[in-house]
Amino acid sequence: MRAVTVDSVPAAPAVTEADTPRPEAGELLVKVAAASVNGFDLAVAAGYLNGMMEHRFPLVLGKDFAGTVEALGADVEGFAVGDGVFGVVTKPFLGTGSLAEYVTVSAGQGVAPLPAGLAVADAGALGVAGATAVDSLDAVAPAEDETVLISGAGGGVGSLAVQLAVARGARVIATARPGAQTDFVTGLTGTGAEVHVVDFTGDLEAQVHAIAPDGVDAVLHLAGDGAQLAGLLRPGGRIASPVGLTQDAVKDPDVIVHPIMADPNVPTLTALAEQVASGALRVPVTATYPLERAAEAFTAFSSGTPGKIAIACS
Repeated sequence: MRAVTVDSVPAAPAVTEADTPRPEAGELLVKVAAASVNGFDLAVAAGYLNGMMEHRFPLVLGKDFAGTVEALGADVEGFAVGDGVFGVVTKPFLGTGSLAEYVTVSAGQGVAPLPAGLAVADAGALGVAGATAVDSLDAVAPAEDETVLISGAGGGVGSLAVQLAVARGARVIATARPGAQTDFVTGLTGTGAEVHVVDFTGDLEAQVHAIAPDGVDAVLHLAGDGAQLAGLLRPGGRIASPVGLTQDAVKDPDVIVHPIMADPNVPTLTALAEQVASGALRVPVTATYPLERAAEAFTAFSSGTPGKIAIACS
C-alpha cells in the first residue's frame, strides 16, 4: 500500500510503499478514504516523541481516519465488513498510522460508526482536533456569558473550539493573525455570535483588557506563551493546555492550570459527529491534498494554513 512514512527520526515524511497491515484480535482493518495532518504528526517526524513512545520503523504517520471496514480480527463485535467508520488511531506505539491506504485500529477504542449526514472528508479531519477542543473546554467549563480566550483560534483545534464555546453561550476572544486568518476565524460562527478577534502579533494584553478589563474567565492555550496567557486571567481563572503548560510555569497561585491529554473516546466522537451531521458544527477543512502530495500538506500545515488540512487517501 501507499503510505506516508519516515525510516528514522527526525526525518522528512515521504510517500512510500509499505506492507498492508493485518488486523490482530480485537482490531479492524479500515480502508482509509480520508485523513488529516495534525501537529502530533509533525512532532513525531521531528523526533520530539523519541524516547517517550515506542517507534516502529518504517513508521507510518497519521492519527485521524475515516473509511470503510475491510476486514475484522478475531473476537470483534459490533462492526461488519463494509461499515463506514471514523476516529483516531490510539495504539500505545507509533508506526501503524492512518496516512495510508489502510490502517488497523482497535475495535473498542477510538473508532465510531460514520453517521448519515457526516461527509467522509469531514470525518477524516474531526477526531484529534474535535476531542482536544471538547476536552479543553470541558476542563475550564465556561458558564454562559463567561469570557473565554482561545489562543490559536485559526488552527484545527482552535477553529472547532471557537464554535463549541459559542454554542455553550460563552463570550469568545480569539487570537489570529491579521488578514486571511482573521477573516477565517470571524467566519466560523453565525451572525450575532459574540466573538472578538485580536491580533496576537500586537499588544495582546492591551487588546484583551480593552474587551475584558477585569481579565478573562478561562483560556484555551493552543498556541503562544502559556504563562503570558495565564496572566490575562482574572483571579481564580482557569487555563487548559494541550501543549505542555503546567501549574509550575504560572506565577499566580489563584490560576488553575489543566494540562490536557485528549481522549477520543466513542461518546466524544459520536457527539461530535452528530453535531457536524446536524449542521451545528462545521469541520473547517480549508485544503485537501491527495495522498501522493502529502509532503505538500505538511509544508502547508507548517506555514500556518488556517483550519484543517485533509488528505484524500483513496
